[in-house]
Amino acid sequence: MSGGRDGRLGVGVIGAGRVGPVIAAALAGAGHALTGITSGSDDDRVEAILPGLPVLAADEVVRRSELVVIAVPHDELAGLVAGLAEMGAWQPGQLVLHTDPAYGSRVLDPAARLGAIPLAIHPAIVFTGVSSVDLRQLAQSYAAVTAPAPVLPIAQALAVELGCEPVVVAEDDRATYAEAIATATEFSRSIVRQSSELLGRVGVENPGGYLSALVRSSVDQALVEGAGRGGLVGDATIDE
Repeated sequence: MSGGRDGRLGVGVIGAGRVGPVIAAALAGAGHALTGITSGSDDDRVEAILPGLPVLAADEVVRRSELVVIAVPHDELAGLVAGLAEMGAWQPGQLVLHTDPAYGSRVLDPAARLGAIPLAIHPAIVFTGVSSVDLRQLAQSYAAVTAPAPVLPIAQALAVELGCEPVVVAEDDRATYAEAIATATEFSRSIVRQSSELLGRVGVENPGGYLSALVRSSVDQALVEGAGRGGLVGDATIDE
């Protein structure tokens, strides 16, 4: 693993679902060099987003990379990090970043004990897997960042390079943060689905399109009202 010039890093990604390839594309757009990505359920889609990027085993991604981005399902994260630690894969000074909303940086302790630098960054968007859409959303979003105090500026800088505005969330507050994110996304989906079904019953041919402006304006109004009550929008941090 060699040091990058002018702050540029060799970036490898573990997780080839909706999130990992888009994070890789955003970091590549910020000037970082991609080293590899693990295989996923749709390697053709990943190839379309990241043409020519080597598909590697997780330990080989770690070996080649100065920054390792882990974007795997919640239930797999802790075991993956610990398993790679048992293999001795993590390297001193290596940056390790995960994107799970519910975990802070402590889930990366097995890597940190081998000298890696643990960072947690969760962009607050719903990833579609369509890179053009997701990259545009990243450029308009916030990201929750959690890391030990000495390296917190690194996490904040990487969030900015993704296109996000960083918002510091304390380690012990990540579970509450994740609940807030889940509530917003699940409630929104449920309400839109229910409303679409009702409009369909009364003969509206394109209920999704019909609701689009209404839902967006309603959400915008709710966000304005939430900001007025001291909510997330416009705050520098939701750290307690």
